[in-house]
Amino acid sequence: MLFRPKYTIDTIYHLKTEKLQAMGIKAVFSDLDNTLLAWNKFETAKEMDKLNQRLQKARIKLVVISNNNAERVGKVLNPYHIAFVAKSKKPLPFAISKEREELGLNKKQVMMVGDQLITDMQAGNLAGVQTVLVKPLVETDKWNTRINRFFEKIIFFFLALSHRVTFKETLKNG
Repeated sequence: MLFRPKYTIDTIYHLKTEKLQAMGIKAVFSDLDNTLLAWNKFETAKEMDKLNQRLQKARIKLVVISNNNAERVGKVLNPYHIAFVAKSKKPLPFAISKEREELGLNKKQVMMVGDQLITDMQAGNLAGVQTVLVKPLVETDKWNTRINRFFEKIIFFFLALSHRVTFKETLKNG
């Protein structure tokens, strides 16, 4: 299904590098706001840096795929030397596919992690990569994301009819 994640986990920070390696994952593509970093605060920046370091040690590349502009994303990520694609136009899959191809990876080697069904999961599924839905880091959203959340409630309702989406501490099939 277009919006259904392959996996769910409560937070990106619970991804285990050993599990990712066993799955053959060579790159984790992640949304920025409310996935790696609270959209309105930067308190998770140190956690984001630790995650990036853990992934690097495991030879897994972290790349942020964001709909935000390069100035906003770069301001947050450049101090931590985290690669990014800005203005990605999710839910379109082109940024994910282009970055995957530039890294020389096949679809099974890439995982897209995000907190939104309509942008992150749809873009990842259309790109044919593994998808992981996480809970948003904070309960509030920017005004434009609130619109998506309204429609997500409807999608979650229909997803629950066929197979309920639950969040665990480790990767579980969505």
